[in-house]
Order: sequence, then structure tokens, then C-alpha cells
Amino acid sequence: MRLSPAPLRLSRSPALLALALPLAAALAFSDETLDKVPKSEGYCSRILRAQGTRREGYTEFSLRVEGDPDFYKPGTSYRVTLSAATPSYFRGFTLIALKENREGDKEEDHAGTFQIIDEEETQFMSNCPVAVTESTPRRRTRIQVFWIAPPAGTGCVILKASIVQKRIIYFQDEGSLTKKLCEQDSTFDGVTDKPILDCCACGTAKYRLTFYGNWSEKTHPKDYPRRANHWSAIIGGSHSKNYVLWEYGGYASEGVKQVAELGSPVKMEEEIRQQSDEVLTVIKAKAQWPAWQPLNVRAAPSAEFSVDRTRHLMSFLTMMGPSPDWNVGLSAEDLCTKDCGWVQKVVQDLIPWDAGTDSGVTYESPNKPTIPQEKIRPLTSLDHPQSPFYDPEGGSITQVARVVIERIARKGEQCNIVPDNVDDIVADLAPEEKDEDDTPETCIYSNWSPWSACSSSTCDKGKRMRQRMLKAQLDLSVPCPDTQDFQPCMGPGCSDEDGSTCTMSEWITWSPCSISCGMGMRSRERYVKQFPEDGSVCTLPTEETEKCTVNEECSPSSCLMTEWGEWDECSATCGMGMKKRHRMIKMSPADGSTCKAEMSQAEKCMMPECHTIPCLLSPWSEWSDCSVTCGKGMRTRQRMLKSLAELGDCNEELEQVEKCMLPECPIDCELTEWSQWSECNKSCGKGHMIRTRMIQMEPQFGGAPCPETVQRKKCRIRKCFRNQSIQKLRWREARESRRSEQLREETDGEQFPGCRMRPWTAWSECTKLCGGGIQERYMTVKKRFKSSQFTSCKDKKEIRACSVHPC
Repeated sequence: MRLSPAPLRLSRSPALLALALPLAAALAFSDETLDKVPKSEGYCSRILRAQGTRREGYTEFSLRVEGDPDFYKPGTSYRVTLSAATPSYFRGFTLIALKENREGDKEEDHAGTFQIIDEEETQFMSNCPVAVTESTPRRRTRIQVFWIAPPAGTGCVILKASIVQKRIIYFQDEGSLTKKLCEQDSTFDGVTDKPILDCCACGTAKYRLTFYGNWSEKTHPKDYPRRANHWSAIIGGSHSKNYVLWEYGGYASEGVKQVAELGSPVKMEEEIRQQSDEVLTVIKAKAQWPAWQPLNVRAAPSAEFSVDRTRHLMSFLTMMGPSPDWNVGLSAEDLCTKDCGWVQKVVQDLIPWDAGTDSGVTYESPNKPTIPQEKIRPLTSLDHPQSPFYDPEGGSITQVARVVIERIARKGEQCNIVPDNVDDIVADLAPEEKDEDDTPETCIYSNWSPWSACSSSTCDKGKRMRQRMLKAQLDLSVPCPDTQDFQPCMGPGCSDEDGSTCTMSEWITWSPCSISCGMGMRSRERYVKQFPEDGSVCTLPTEETEKCTVNEECSPSSCLMTEWGEWDECSATCGMGMKKRHRMIKMSPADGSTCKAEMSQAEKCMMPECHTIPCLLSPWSEWSDCSVTCGKGMRTRQRMLKSLAELGDCNEELEQVEKCMLPECPIDCELTEWSQWSECNKSCGKGHMIRTRMIQMEPQFGGAPCPETVQRKKCRIRKCFRNQSIQKLRWREARESRRSEQLREETDGEQFPGCRMRPWTAWSECTKLCGGGIQERYMTVKKRFKSSQFTSCKDKKEIRACSVHPC
């Protein structure tokens, strides 16, 4: 979202205690009111003071700063919202920001700068460019602007608003239209602020970072990407204050950009290692596919790192995918205390932040590079209506992850001013555990196969091998490690330990139980394959015995069963499966009864965790044009499957269809057929006769206008007589004839060939109040003549358009 910067610093009129009106809004008042408006001689003196009715304490209007802070951080942007609760509204407004206890009659009385978000809604006042007002006076329920906090040392700031409704001005010195923010003290530095003081702790400390991803369809249901959701590999380091991995208000490096957009930590790790003098430990942890699983199914990823007096800060990041460039992490978390000790534990809930390199607004937005690159900033619930985190009320975003940093050991002499109550000082810190799999995130493999048998069957050293298959390489510029792994080994029972060790064979299988019914004993043996080279005696046991139970019931009605066989292989190669074992009837019951003993047993078995290969899909294309040129239609968008078909079935949809609405189609005027020509209006001489037609549908949405509905043509019956008395007599007769015909029509209804009709009913009510409705009226048959052969002798109906004005 682009912002229009304010051309000047903010300042306020002394009358702008939320009573100032822009000239545009003031035009709603009468000319007489404007003539009475006094002018201020101070700063912004041309702003007109409202002379309408004032109401104080009205709570249906509110001024809100996003996050509802009590303090502001110098130079930080804050979203300010002025809103009206339903069904209230406002036509105009004025928004200002004053230093506390200032009147606003001088430029230096004002604090911070505003930035316009929507130029169609808001603008800077032409006669006072430091105040924000409406662009056009109309009904509205909410406006938003950004306010950039003033520099350090400004002190408390009062944000004030006025609301205009016709002649009524709502204002407040205290309450919902006034917000007081005081400058944040330097002791409340945010997570990305560099420490002001050097660390005074002694020795070194070792920590464990554990990352708990809480981003799931349950916690964030809007547009949640069901199959492709994941957290990329965690990358970070413990470092000094001279090195910054990332920070709010800063620009993303190429390494941060690759993590944010691709989930690849390769470039970021390279950048960290290039700062070897400033970095003590590189922090790395595995990616998580899918993004969330219960902890009893998959352990949370963790990594260990160390800090010392000069490198006492810790930063990390991980991408939430799929997303344009959204991440979570910590920046410059200080693990050194003011008491010259080491922090015992840090627990931090995390919300996503935008790396400023891609302008997408949804999880799966097409790639849209941000040019020029923008600063790193936290996402908010008011960024964009299509955002999965959007909340029109501007509430806080539900946290998507939690990180826990726990101290696990300290080394060397400590110099705490306050004694530490945890005894974890050790003689030496073990090296950080190396992640056993350094596979880049851009390489997707199958699981490792089991280790092969050793190439040596004796106690000479040999090799064993395991393999895996490369299924996909997402970034050809990042090399993928080998698909084979080798390990030194020796034959069965051999060991490469010191010369005093015995080399034993494998245990031979257990002997049968000593009895066939009840509890007995069984044994197994092994032998010495190689005695110690130093000639010492081999003291390892060569025989083991244990109790065994066969056929617990030994009554005549019980079966004699064999011992249970070995368990079958697990039915699953990964995850949860089932395994079985069997036994047989050795002797049926002596009393001839049926053997009821179970012949097989089954139990669950757990194999290594399944690693599903996600569908690799291209971003969605842009929506197609609407299928119609006006009215309601459909539009589509597509995406492509990028992973190979042999990697498995992919059930993700590749095409989406949605409805689209274009401006309404034009509706032309509709008319009835022409009526019959009327009789000539003169009984002699030159006259005229007319015919008419009715409008059934008024034109709408730019349709063709209605043509003429009345036509005239000349008529001449005969020449008029010169005798005026005869002429007058004929005129009188014609007039009387017309009157009687009219009277008959009024009493008996309209006359049609073959029938007599009742008069038209009144028009019905319009079916809609706005947006185009219809009205109807009816004419019914009153009497049909027996000799009628006309099909027109039937009930009639007329329709016309109504309420065509837009809603």
C-alpha cells in the first residue's frame, strides 16, 4: 500500500480543539452562518469555526490508534482510525495532533506528521495544510490515516477529532474523540532496538532455542493453505551489537529476502558466516512440513547456541509458507542482564512481519516484487481487506508461533551482582549439536533406506551403505548433497574398541520352553569369536535363561498350544501400523471340547515419521476477464503442477471459478402496440385524429430512450354547410353523442370488438424502493357478446418501470 506523504509538518489552529471545519464542510451551513464566522489571527487563521449546535460527550464516534498504545515510539508510524458506530455516520471531520498543554496558535505547538492513505476519502486542508479533513462532504462511517510520531523529546501528544453532521458538531476534550500518547521511555526499547549499554556479564552461557509453530487452520482459518503450509528452516546466530541480521525499520538483505520469499537459508547462512568476528554461533533448525502437528507426533525443532560478553545478542527468522515475504523471528534479543548475569529464560509470542520485498497480500498471491524495496514492518490486521489477518475493527493479530529460549549451562567465572539461583555452571561447554541433516530446503528427498550389510563378514574393517532418492530440486543454483551415505563397519560380533574387549557372536534363538503347560524355563547361547588381544579372560556371559509360560490353564478342557512365533513386519513403512504373531494347537482338549485359545495376536507398531512430499504448485494466475460485458458472469484463474507426477498424487485444485459482476446491462424502453386511430375531431371540414401507445418499461442503465407515444394525422369528413344554424345543430349533436359515449364508457368500461371491459385498475406498489422495480395494472372483461369471434376479448395487463434511481 502506497502512502501520500504530508508536504508539511503538522500544526493546529487555536480553535481546532476539535471544532475546526474545512471550507468544504462549512459550505453545508447557511450563508448567514458563514458571515458570522470570526477569523482567528493565529496559525491556520483561515480555518472557519463551526457555529452549529455542539454536543459534548457523544460516544458513538471514536478516535482509535491501532494497537491502543499508551506510548508512542519516536519516528514510528501508527494507523489512526476515526469511525462511527452503526447506524451513525458523519459528513465531515477534522483531525489534528497537539503537544500537551499547547493552544495550537503556533507551528511549534503541533507534533508529528500525517500521511494520507486514501486520497478519495481524505486530504490536507487547503487553508491549513497540517490538518486532515474529508476530500468531499458525504456520508461515511470510517476514515484512516497514518500518523508519524515526532522525534524524541517532544513529550505527550493529544490527537483530537471533530465530527460534522449537518449543523451539529460533535467534539471532545476528553473521551472517545481524543487520544493522548506519551513518549516511550528509552528503557522500553523494542525487540529490534540495539542495546544501549555494553554487556558486563562474565564467562559464557549456553542456551537452547525451541520453536513452537501455532499457525494452523484452527487458529487462522481465513484462506488457510491446507497442503502447502510449512515453516522454513530456522536460521540465525548469536552476535554482537555491531552486526544486525534484520530489524524493524531496516531493509532486508539478500539473505533475508531469500528466506522470506523462497524459504532458503543458504544465502543467509553465508552472510552470517562472513561476519565471523561478530558471530559466535550459527543457529540452525529443521523445516516443518506441515506447519503444525501435535507435539506427541512431532517434536518441536530446537537448536543450541552460546553467548559471551561481546556477542550477547541472538537473532533468528523463519518463513511462514506459502506467503509473499512473511516471516517470524527475534531481532537482537539481549541475553545479558543489567546485573551482569545471563538471562535464565525468554518466552516470546510471535506475529508475522513483512520483509518489504514482495507486494502480495494473500498466502498464495502471485509474485509481485516491491519496487523500490520497502522497510521491514510487522503485519497488521488493517493492511488489506484480502489479507488472511484482516480485521475491520483493527484488533491485534493472533500469534502464529512461540519461541522459548532456556539457559542450559554456564562456563567460567561469573560476576553476577545478584546471585543466580540456578546451579548450571560446568567445567566445559559441549559443542553445539550438529544437525544430522544439512540438506538445503530447496532439495526434496525420499527417506534414507536401511543400512546395507557390512562388506566385511570378518573382524576386518569394511563399509556399509544407505541410499535416498532426489525427488525435486527447487533451485538449480543450490547444489543438492549426495544420494548415498557410507559408514565404516565390521563383521557381526566384531568391535574396533580397545584390545581388552571380547568379540562375541550374535545370540542364538531361544530354546523351546521346558514344559508344555504352565511356567517353565528357556535359554539361549552365544560363543566367543575372538578373545582379547592382551590375553585377559573374557568375562562376558555365553548363556542366558528366562522364565516362559505356555498354556496357562492346564485343565482337561484347555488346549495345548505352541509358543508364540516371532512378530511379523510392521504393516506400515512409516508412521503408525500393525504387526501380528501366530501360534498353533499342539493338542486339543482331553475332554473333546472346542479349543477357545486365541491363535493370533496383533498390536500397533510405530515406524519412523512419514515425510510427505508437498505438491509443488505455481502461483495462481491473474483472474480472467469476466465472461460477460455487462451484468453477472464468471471468471477463472489457473495454476500449474510443478512437481513430477511420479512423486505421488496431488489433489490440489488447479483451476478456480468465481462469480463476477459488471455494470448492469442497458435496458431499452418497451412500449405497447399502437391503438386504433380515433375518430376525427371535426364533423365537417379539416380536423385530426390521434393514436397512442403506452410505456411498459422505462429505459434503465443507459438503454435506448422512449420514442413518441402519440401520433396525429389530418382528417376531413365533408365540407361544412354555410347555414350557421344547421352547422351549430350538427355540432350540438356531435357533442351530445360524444358525451353519451363517454358516459357509457365511464359506467360500462372500455369497449373492445366483441366485448365490454371494466376500467383499468390503479397501478400496484413498486416491487423495489430503489435500483429498478416494476408496477402492474389490470383490465378485466365485463361482458362478452355471443357473436364474438375476436381473440382480443380477454383480460389485459400493463407493466411499467418504477424506482429506477440507484440505491
